[in-house]
Amino acid sequence: MREKYFDIKEGLVTGFPIVIGYVPIAMAFGILAKATGITMMDSFLFSALVYAGASQFMALNLLNAGVGIGEIIVATLLMNFRHFLMSASLSTKMRNREKKWIPLIAFGVTDETFSVASFKKQMIDKEFILPLQAVAYFSWIGGTFLGYIVGEILPSDIKSSMGIALYAMFVAILIPEAKKSSRVALLAGLSGMMNFLLNYFKVLPQGWTLVLVIIIVAAFGAFVFDREEVKTIE
Repeated sequence: MREKYFDIKEGLVTGFPIVIGYVPIAMAFGILAKATGITMMDSFLFSALVYAGASQFMALNLLNAGVGIGEIIVATLLMNFRHFLMSASLSTKMRNREKKWIPLIAFGVTDETFSVASFKKQMIDKEFILPLQAVAYFSWIGGTFLGYIVGEILPSDIKSSMGIALYAMFVAILIPEAKKSSRVALLAGLSGMMNFLLNYFKVLPQGWTLVLVIIIVAAFGAFVFDREEVKTIE
């Protein structure tokens, strides 16, 4: 019992830095949701049920552009497909008696919580991972709610300008990775160019253009880079 207590405490303490990062971004989402005309309940459900950070911003942007629901769902699924891999990876670090908790733990997986949990050298217990995910989850929901309330009192010009938060967040994620890897920079540039050309020539509706670009660039990266790695090994 004492060991479980320390696991719970470790999970809560380890999740605190994630809270500091989540709240401002979630507030930006709440403000943008208000500016887009989504109700408070819909904004809450967005964060409580989707709980997908960048994908929520993307979906909000697509909704604002009048993109269909089907296109948004498919684009979000593709963007979050990595969560299947992260959940599968975490499941290998859990004891057999913990396996029944995997569906709940899989729901709470984010890039940040996965990163923290994967660096844990010991086997992962539910007493550690669930508190870690809980503080991140409720900070995201709380930040969304707080942002929506703030959006009620902000002037419309400031609320509209919060749209820059979407691009700022993507840039903040992309630039460090592009500096580390020329492959990431190449794929990012290729996806941006393809998206621009397809939208410019209006080949497909905006939402399906995004879906097509994700599939093509991901397949290109997996095929080309995998072959390069095989040649290097040989």
